[in-house]
Order: sequence, then structure tokens, then C-alpha cells
Amino acid sequence: MAERNESQDNRELYALLNLSPDASDEEIRRAYRQWAQAYHPDKYQAPHMKDIATENFQRIREAYEILSDPHKRQIYDIYGMEGLTSGLELGSTLNGAEVIKAELERLKRMKEREKLAAHFLPSGTIIANMSLPRYLDGDGLVIGMAMTSEIQSHLSKRNAFTIGGNLAVNGGEGGGAANALFRHQLSKDSSVEFVASVGLRALIGVQTTRNLSSHSTATMGVAMSLRDGSLNLSNLWTRQLSETASGHIELNLGQQSSIAVGWQKKDERRSASGELKFGTGLFEAAVHCTHRFSRKSLGCIAGRVGSSSLEIEVGGGRKLSKFSSVRWLYVIGIQGISWKFELYRGGQKIILPILLTRHLNPVFATGAFFIPASLYFCLKKFLIKPYYLRRSKQKALEEEKESSAQVKEAWAAAEKAQKLQQNVANRKRNRQLETGGLVITRALYGNQIVLSNLKSSSETSFESTSDVIDVTIPLNFLVNDSGQLKLHEGVKKSGIMGFCDPCPGRPKELYVEYVYAGNQFKVTSCLLRFKIVIKLSHLVDPRANSKFETGLGW
Repeated sequence: MAERNESQDNRELYALLNLSPDASDEEIRRAYRQWAQAYHPDKYQAPHMKDIATENFQRIREAYEILSDPHKRQIYDIYGMEGLTSGLELGSTLNGAEVIKAELERLKRMKEREKLAAHFLPSGTIIANMSLPRYLDGDGLVIGMAMTSEIQSHLSKRNAFTIGGNLAVNGGEGGGAANALFRHQLSKDSSVEFVASVGLRALIGVQTTRNLSSHSTATMGVAMSLRDGSLNLSNLWTRQLSETASGHIELNLGQQSSIAVGWQKKDERRSASGELKFGTGLFEAAVHCTHRFSRKSLGCIAGRVGSSSLEIEVGGGRKLSKFSSVRWLYVIGIQGISWKFELYRGGQKIILPILLTRHLNPVFATGAFFIPASLYFCLKKFLIKPYYLRRSKQKALEEEKESSAQVKEAWAAAEKAQKLQQNVANRKRNRQLETGGLVITRALYGNQIVLSNLKSSSETSFESTSDVIDVTIPLNFLVNDSGQLKLHEGVKKSGIMGFCDPCPGRPKELYVEYVYAGNQFKVTSCLLRFKIVIKLSHLVDPRANSKFETGLGW
């Protein structure tokens, strides 16, 4: 369980000065003076010590400049360092958290609009139909091609513009069309679209969509052909049947009138859809099911029957990368036996249907399915899976190496900070010994499991592990004149000067051995689910009624 969470992202400066997020202005000034006295470069003569002090003093001063300014502190508390670097102008007009928040939201919306204006979403599909029987007859492998392409641009949050075109060639004939669409969001519940097309299907049209309720949507449109002036009316009603299922009814009136009823169901691992369509001289029914076996592989089966088609598709696919995936489908029907290869990359698709034979031979049909399927599983077991395992291990090693470098850098910074704290920590320790106050005799911060093993064993050295850092000096430095040590809940300990995170992403705890009023104690602060739990493993001073009275305030 990592120590860092979203609620702590805006508290790093508080951790740096060891302050509570609710600290008063006086507490901020007092903490700054304490740290500045220890880290001021003028106190050190040795060049390397002066450099260390200058680096740490700069961090402290920047933290103080932000937290001591009411406006900057409000922005930091709401949005962290992002708010201070986003271009938000400070002034007398911004005198409240809500006003500052609204102004920052306005700047964010402006940046989003600039991003949307320059954001284009291209997509396209290439289909190359191939025929093995035709190739064997000497007439060529490719019998036809089709291409579609479009680019969508968000002009604003309410407006979007799309242009596209398509081109198809089959045998010795071909044709194409170009189209444009403008979409305007009228309100959160309704929108309107204007479409125009030239080419084989020259037309103009308009359609509007409205959310009738939280579960129902209706779309109505009208289109006019520029060739013969005929009209086509379309209506689509969609309803959410459950959290994972929806249904629709579509009605088209015109030269090709039809009615379609369909449904769709989708959850985390499975999806299924079906549609039944009737029209003038038209009947078609289709079902499609997909099952995701793992994060990267899936299987699918589909069936289609109609007045001019009867076929079944069976196949599977695999995700190659974050943006790429590939599918193989086996198709058998009245048209013959085919393979279909599909490659997806971002918004682009390449589809290669290959007709193997026009005859439904049982032996050929069986071989056409089992031979490539067996080949795929062999490749997966002996080539693909080992490759991905090697790549995963390599990636894990690279991440571990990068994390190790960051930890070493943070560890070195913590050791430098402790060198500057050493003299003040020793003086405070000696003063507390004289008065019988709080003295930290040993403090370790790091991997919870490692610390638990150290405490349960007789071993006293932790130098064999890099998951634990000694923070005895920083804690003695933080003990105040009244003999109290306060580490604030909700502020990550690794951000305190002289601390670091020795094991990022793992559960951590702070183990402290201390002497107070001549009595020895041990205390452990365990971070579990981002809440601090205090455990006392030795009896507490009977005169102390709470952990604050013993001198430790967490």
C-alpha cells in the first residue's frame, strides 16, 4: 500500500516544514525560522556543506513563500502546485476559495477549448477482397477493394465537424462519394446534425437526437436525394433495459423502407448483440457474441441468415499493444469457405477477406478451421507467450532500475539534510537528557515487513537492507523545547526533511524507541489504508493519560 494518495498531493509543502494542513500563520513562521536557522548557507564554511545548505534552504524558502501568502496557500490547498503554475493571476478580486476555484476552472476550460480546437480524430478502413479460386484460374488474387476515411474535429464543446469519403472498386466497376457532417449540441439532452454527400449517393439531410428520459433516446431524420428528389425518413428509438443491456427499434421510410429490432448486452468479459430486419424484398437476422478470455485475448462467434445470405463466423483476436490488435475469423456459408484477417491500429482498420473455395467440402471445411487454429496455439505457446514474458520481465527490470535510481537520489538528499540537522539535533538531545524530557534513541522508517522482522528478531542492525532508513536525527531535531514531537496525520512522513521513501509502492511504518522521564518506550506508526494506527509495545508511563502526554503527538 503506497503512502502517497491524492489527498496528500497538495500537502508536500506541509510535510517539508512538518506542519499540519490546518497550521496557523504563526506556526508557519515558527517552523520556517526553525528550519532556516539550521539550513541557512551562511552558517557553513566548508564548500560542500554550504552547497547542501543552499539547496535545502531554497526548498524551505519556496515552501514558506507559498504557505505564508493567503492567496497562494488557498490555491495550493485546492489544486496543489498545478494551480500555482497554471497562469492564475492573483489580486484583490480573488479573495475567497470559491472565487479562486472558479477562476482556475475558467482557465482550465480555456485550455481544454484550445486543446479541442487542435484535436483531430482520424479514422479509416481498407478492405481488400481476395479469391483463391480466381487466383488459381489465373485471373488475379484481388477481386475488389473498398476504402473509407474520415476526420472529425471538435470545434468547441458543443460543435463538431466531420468530413470523409469512400471509394469502392469491384471487377471493372467502381465509384466513390464524399460527405460532410456538422453536429451541434443544443443542450445536454438534445443535438442536431446536418449532412451532405456528393458522388454515387448525392444527398442532403438533417437529423435530431433527444434524450427522452435517463433510459430512452429518440433520433429522427430526413434526407433528400439530389439525383431524383426522393425523400427518406428515419426514426430510431433506443432504451436502456438494464445496466448492461439496451434495445432499439429503427424505422426507415422511402425507396428502401425497412424496420429493424435489435438488442445489445455488454459486461466486463462478454458482449452479445442481435438484430432482426424486415423490408421490401428484404429479410435478415444476425447475432454476434464475444467473450474476453484475458486482458489481451478474446473469442467470437457470429451468425447471419437472410434472403441472400447464410453464414457462420468463428474466430478470435489478440491485443498486440495499447493501440493495436489483430483478429482471425473462419467463415462458412452459402458463398463458400473463407478466412478473414482484421488488423486494428488506433482508428484505422485493415480487413482482408480471403475466399478459399466456393464448394462446401466437409474435409476441406474441417482442415480450413483446425489447421490455422492449431498453428496459432502452437505459436502462442512456443513463441508469443515466451516473448511477452521476456518483455514483461525486461519492463519490470527497467522500472525497478528507474525506481532504484530515484530512491538513491532521494536517499542521498535525506543524508545531506541529516548532516545539516546533526548539530541542532545533538544540542536538543543533550538538553532533553538534562531535563528528563523526550529523547529519541532509535527511529527507523521504511518497509513494514522488514521492520516487523527486525523487531521480532534479536538483530539490531538494518544496514543489510535498503528498504529502511534511520531517521533518529530528524526526529530529535523536531523535538520542541517543551519535550514534544508532533508528526501530523494526513501528511506523508517521507516528505519531512531528513526522511525519504526507501521503498515506493510498499506499506511503510515508523518505528521509534525513546526515553521520557527516565522510562523507555517503543511505538510504531503503521500506515494501513492511509490511516495511522498507534501501537504501544511497552507499558506507558502510568502518569501519562494519553500519547500526547508521553511526549509523542502523531
